[in-house]
Amino acid sequence: MTQIDIVERAREVLDIEAQGIDRVKARLGDSFKRAAELILQSRGRVVVTGIGKSGLIGRKIAATFSSTGTPSVFLHPVEALHGDLGVVIKGDVVLAISNSGNTQELLRLVPVLKERGVPIIAFTGNLDSRLAHMSDCVIDTGVEKEACGLGLAPTASTTATLAVGDALAVVLLELKDFSEKDFRRNHPSGSLGERLKIQVREVMITGSKIPVVTTGTLVRDAIREMDSKGLGAVLVVDESGGLKGIFTDGDVRRTFIRWGLDGLAREVPEAQSIGEMRIDEIMTQQPKFISPDVLAADALAIMEEHLITVLPVIEVDGRLCGIVHLHDLLGKGEFKFLV
Repeated sequence: MTQIDIVERAREVLDIEAQGIDRVKARLGDSFKRAAELILQSRGRVVVTGIGKSGLIGRKIAATFSSTGTPSVFLHPVEALHGDLGVVIKGDVVLAISNSGNTQELLRLVPVLKERGVPIIAFTGNLDSRLAHMSDCVIDTGVEKEACGLGLAPTASTTATLAVGDALAVVLLELKDFSEKDFRRNHPSGSLGERLKIQVREVMITGSKIPVVTTGTLVRDAIREMDSKGLGAVLVVDESGGLKGIFTDGDVRRTFIRWGLDGLAREVPEAQSIGEMRIDEIMTQQPKFISPDVLAADALAIMEEHLITVLPVIEVDGRLCGIVHLHDLLGKGEFKFLV
């Protein structure tokens, strides 16, 4: 075992990380201001994405944004490319994190996001990277070296990235005049997790805002309903309002991959195209659902376990009464706390 002065080595690590933050601090400029302006001007959320250690830092940044008045959600880039792109809607801003700026998963995702017209903010240590060139705003989070003696483990770079995320969250907090009362609304018992201790009925979407069609509806009409409501899914009910299935953005993609991009439903001869099919034939039957009386935290746990972003809400008599979206659990909607 190598002999080292443990405390002295720890101090060296902290010095290197502090130097990394100082370097990033000195290089902050107009791009940071531009990032804050893009978020302030947006009508949606900040969708944070990254993979590996950058993804872990991204999750913390998203949580900090949400708790300080800037609705945010984390989107895993691989899951995004496999059906979760419905998380990103018009009006959102994307914060993409990659120290190298050449992370392949992000490079595949960013062009798809740009097609949706959402601005891209990049946190990267490589201003000549492909991610930097594809982004609308680039913040330099590069450090001179990592604290790891091998120079391999992300240490100083992740610390600097996290610090910049905190700086952006605090600047936005102050620009929005986010007050102590607002903070208490998101932290009713002084704990980040406490804000999810409300019932689903307080944050669920109800009435005409629910994307819903009845059994027998043509696929093309179901997709129109899905698109008009902007939640990335449509629920299918019977005539009495009982939930029969769900059809999502991901299902649309998988349907065309299965039957061909020309839209011809070859496995259903009587249908001229996929759009002519009945939604019953391709919807996901027996979807996950919850009661309006369960806690928002329990709804979030179900979404995380099954990698889904929406949950139908069903009354005890089996009738559909609402739908809850991940965005609303994490801060898009206004939580109805009494303080």
